[in-house]
Amino acid sequence: MSSSRSKTSILDKPLSKGKGEVSLALYALLFSEIVQFCQNRSHSIHELQTKLSEMGYDVGTRLLDLYFVRERNSKREIKLLNMLLFIKSTLWKVLFGKEADKLEHANDDERTYYIIEKDALVNKFISVPKDKGSLNCASFNAGIIEAVLTNGGFPAKVTAHWHKGTTYMVKFEDFVITRDKCLDDR
Repeated sequence: MSSSRSKTSILDKPLSKGKGEVSLALYALLFSEIVQFCQNRSHSIHELQTKLSEMGYDVGTRLLDLYFVRERNSKREIKLLNMLLFIKSTLWKVLFGKEADKLEHANDDERTYYIIEKDALVNKFISVPKDKGSLNCASFNAGIIEAVLTNGGFPAKVTAHWHKGTTYMVKFEDFVITRDKCLDDR
């Protein structure tokens, strides 16, 4: 007798249903291996952070596509603030099980926004040697954010900084701000 149920692929299952959680120990081990891999191929802190950001960019590109394939009721954002709120809340919950702490707009530059996370998970289990004191492994997350924004139609450069915990500085291209103002005027 044959079953009349059709098999669903893993890509068809929504991200938000079920226990999609990964063990924190497994995550820490995997991320430490990523950092070691990048460190062995880097000669400076800047180069290491760039490699982490590039790896994060690859993850972010795939994550955005996967999210919209699985969550059929979701729509891609066309407004800048809505896209940033999507990253701060929805995307962060998918990745880390909680929202990012804050989203702020720079007072002196309309192209710059800050996503603030007091205790970034990627920095939690990394011990930074004294000779690499300025290393911020959250560059990996910055790469994810940059990929989601760029592939979502909001090209930006995202960097990770030590300020109020970890702050992701998002600097958009000029035309993104112009386009957003035009959408506001409609």
